[in-house]
Amino acid sequence: MYRRQFLQTSAAAAFAATLGLPRLRAAENEAGEMPFKISLAEWSLHRTLRDDSSKITNLDFARVAKQEFGIDGIEYVNQFFADKAKDTAYLTDMKDRASSEGVKSLLIMVDREGNLGDPNEKKRTEAVENHYKWVEAAKFLGCHSIRVNASSSGSFEEQQKLAADGLRRLSQFAAPHGLNVIVENHGGLSSNGKWLSGTIEMVDLENCGTLPDFGNFYITRGDNPEIYDRYQGVAELMPFAKAVSAKTHDFDEQGNEINTDYEKMMEIVLAHGYHGYVGIEYEGGKIGEMEGIRKSKDLLVKVGKKLAQAVS
Repeated sequence: MYRRQFLQTSAAAAFAATLGLPRLRAAENEAGEMPFKISLAEWSLHRTLRDDSSKITNLDFARVAKQEFGIDGIEYVNQFFADKAKDTAYLTDMKDRASSEGVKSLLIMVDREGNLGDPNEKKRTEAVENHYKWVEAAKFLGCHSIRVNASSSGSFEEQQKLAADGLRRLSQFAAPHGLNVIVENHGGLSSNGKWLSGTIEMVDLENCGTLPDFGNFYITRGDNPEIYDRYQGVAELMPFAKAVSAKTHDFDEQGNEINTDYEKMMEIVLAHGYHGYVGIEYEGGKIGEMEGIRKSKDLLVKVGKKLAQAVS
């Protein structure tokens, strides 16, 4: 199933490269509309949410997204309501607040629940089962996915086999709930586009896919970090993408992200036929989180309009 999808989307990407993305998409954007939607990842506010003096909590996230930034799609992070996965009253409050703002709850980013590719079978099973409550919470909130990590250890092939096992079992649990399990390139071999795309192919379930992040391509860190090419990595992950993470850190005077060529990156995203939400995930520290989110949105709008105008 995914092999056919990969070949089809790879052909689309190659066609886009030869003819140019604008010509490829002309029939879809004759009116010059934005070719994708913009969402906000809660991690963009992680310093604010962790600041005891801040008046903003997880329950305010939907309001802040809509009223401060005019964004109508949000991506939660479980760390900010870690003990509330089974708290129906709390989840109802979250759901009602999002609804009152006209905001869609898209996904929950899940961390700290164990390694889905743990070599120890008992620990791997525990990790899979630890995620069950987040599948159920995401379903309750009206999300389409939970984002997970594919941490493991061992050789390239061993880690693929172990991670695919954990992801397959979790995806099988999520399927009757109508939920996707999507994996982000998030360090280690998961930041190797070939490894992660191959792992998703091994799972071979429709509801198991990826969340390509524009910036998380550090396989190792330290004095001599191993870094995977971000454009190649996103291109390899897009055939399986059910969401996209627009990572930003720093901006130049023209408002461009200094680490990522956003026009080039969004051409890759669009060439694979993706027109869904692209989630802002600002992680910089030189400017405040609110300003960083605004600059990130401005950049996405600028790029989106440029690409749309090219095909109108």
